Parts: sequence; C-alpha cells; structure tokens
Amino acid sequence: MATTSAPGTEFSTDLADTLIGEGIELPPGLGPWKLAARRLRRNKVSLFFGGVFLVIVLLCLLAPVYAHYVAHHGPAAEDITGKVNVGGKPADIVSPTGIPVGPTWHSKYFLGADANGRDVAVRLLYGGRNSLEIGAVATLITILLGVLVGVLAGYFRGVTDGILTRVLDVIWAFPAVLLGVSLGVALAVGGIGPLKGNTLMVPAVVVGIVYIPYVGKPVRGQVLGLREREFIDAARQQGLPHWRIMLSEILPNLFSTIVVFVPLILANAILLEAGLSYLGAGVQPPNPSWGTMISDGIRTIPAAFHNVLVPGIMLVLTVMSINVFGDGLRDALDPRSKVRIAR
Repeated sequence: MATTSAPGTEFSTDLADTLIGEGIELPPGLGPWKLAARRLRRNKVSLFFGGVFLVIVLLCLLAPVYAHYVAHHGPAAEDITGKVNVGGKPADIVSPTGIPVGPTWHSKYFLGADANGRDVAVRLLYGGRNSLEIGAVATLITILLGVLVGVLAGYFRGVTDGILTRVLDVIWAFPAVLLGVSLGVALAVGGIGPLKGNTLMVPAVVVGIVYIPYVGKPVRGQVLGLREREFIDAARQQGLPHWRIMLSEILPNLFSTIVVFVPLILANAILLEAGLSYLGAGVQPPNPSWGTMISDGIRTIPAAFHNVLVPGIMLVLTVMSINVFGDGLRDALDPRSKVRIAR
C-alpha cells in the first residue's frame, strides 16, 4: 500500500513504507504552527535580520544607560563652546563657523556632535526609542481598528459594509504622507484632549489612522469568504450570537494574516514617522527621532555629513531588517500568500 508523507515532514514515501512494514508507528502530523516554525528556522536570512532588529531594539532600550554611564549627558544637553579631545588634541565641539565636530570614536561624542553641540550617539539611541515606540503604538492602533472594521464590514455586509468601506476608501484616497502631515499639524496645533503639543502620542495616532485601510480591506475580503463556510453556518444553526461567531470562529482563522501584517505595518509606520518628523509634522523638539535628526543634519551638509548619514543608516537598517523578517514570516505561515503593503 503506497503511503505519502504530509507536506513539511521529514519522511519520504519509501521511508514511510519501510517503517510501516517493520511495525513502527509514524510520528503524528505536524500542525500548521509547527510547520511554520520549521520553515522559518530554515530561512537563515530572515532569522539573521530578525536578530539585527532585536539588537537595534536592545541598544535603543539601553539609551539611558549609555547616556548616564558612558556619554555623561542627555539627548538635550547642548555644549556649543566646549572642547573635546580628538587625536590627543583639544578641538571645538562646534567651531566658530558653526561646524560640529565629527566622530571622535571615544566615549564622549562617539559619533560626533550636531550644530547645537548635542551628542549624536545619545540622540541616535533616544531617537530610536521614540521611533520604535511610535511605530509600535501606531501598529497596535492600526491592527486593532483595521481588524475590527474589516470583520464588522465583511461579516454583516449590507449597510454596515457600505458605511465602513466608504470610510476606508476616504482614508485610502489620500496619499499617506499628505494625510499624515494634515492630521499631524491639526493635532499639534489644535489638539483633541491629550493629543496636542509635542507628545509622542500625536504622531503615533496619526500614523495608526493612516494605515487602517491597509489592514481593514484585506481582512474584510477574507471575512467575506469565511462567513460563507460550512462551520459558520453550523455555528448559526446552533444559535450562537454574532459576537460569539466573530470571536470564536472568524478571528482564529484570521490570526495568521494578522501576524503577517504586524511586521509589515511596523516597518511602514517607522518609515512614515521619520518622513513626518523630517517635514516637521511628526516628533516635535526637544524630543529626538531619526527623522528630526536627518532634518537637522541637512543644514550641516557637506561639512558634517555624519549628522545625516548616521540616523539614515539606522533608519534603513531597521526598516530593512523588519521587512526581510516579515517576508520570511509570511512565507513560513503561507508560502502562497501575496500579502503586501503597496499603493
């Protein structure tokens, strides 16, 4: 009797026939999550970039430790008239012509200073903390609201679907940067409750709202297909209420899709926050971020190119590592999936 092995197992057909002939039981089939974990472990490139992202997160979380024990000053500390030792000789932190000192490769001003005499390395780590925090909060807002709107629209259809879909279409119609700048300026100037001024929640909420359609529309399409399946009809026949069906029957089948969307939205949220901060509609001074550091560093090019290069490299490395790991995670959960964040 021919025996075929389940996809993703380690046993070939010949080996399975041999084991059965010898009276040895075959191991139980692997579940979808174990298969996904096995595929992900085999993707060394994704795991490497996932590790790179974890290292970046750890370094940013240790920003207060570096500022207190190594640099001995905070991200907002300015020292325009001070001096620092470079190559055994004293040098101005900011020259009389306004040129900041470059990387010293010592404990103080390791990556140089900016035009205001602030330590670039310290601001880089604190800016990373702010960028990652905003990206994480924005991703949480996007996932929660996007899944909620998508499930409600796809499950109830009719008037509910029409209203919610039109709201998503309105948000979708605006370019992400243009909508982010408009909302960011409106909240920073006028504000709504605690969402005003230079709080980090302003760019987090703005970015979170901008990307809701990127999650809500795919989820809605998937729910439209799920609600016609036999197990949903069986749940209705049992008299389960709508909220129970959505929580216990539909959401578990969306879990892999939601997991795939998390790194994709996180990468785009960090990138959009940097763009908004560069344009002055994101993180506001004195809070640092990679986008504000690039914006401030533009004024010192080409004399102090490190003020743009350092935060730019960190931003690119962070977004690239999340994207590569997210692609590997998507391929592990569903090799045939075509989930993308694109306009």
